Amino acid sequence: MEKVSKANAMLHAKCPRCRKGNLFNHSMYGFHIQKMYETCPYCGFLFEQEPGYFYVSMYASYALNVAEIVATVIAVYTFTGNMDSPWLYIGVIFVVSFLLSPFNFRYSRVMLLYWLTPRQVKYQPDIKPIAERNQNKPPH
Repeated sequence: MEKVSKANAMLHAKCPRCRKGNLFNHSMYGFHIQKMYETCPYCGFLFEQEPGYFYVSMYASYALNVAEIVATVIAVYTFTGNMDSPWLYIGVIFVVSFLLSPFNFRYSRVMLLYWLTPRQVKYQPDIKPIAERNQNKPPH
């Protein structure tokens, strides 16, 4: 079986166990609600380890948002040199936060699954797909 790097799997929001199944139903940006699968469509791994598991991702999302705001303030000051207008900063921060909220939602969950709970999730490159495992079961 082909091994998939952790960085590539995280970038493409893949299952931490098989690194082949998608975590989300749709792309990051579009006219649909971001919905996460309950289980991996490839290997059947249960993403929500316990009730309320993804509440912790709110803290990761908050950290991403703070970093983005700091970077935005530095960029606005660098490009404009304006320190007199707080409305310039507030407006740009609001737009950047709004545009990056789907990114923060998605990657805060990815960070939680890959970095914050690595003990429960072990990469298994040789795991078979659900469909293939169900075919090998004897009929009842």
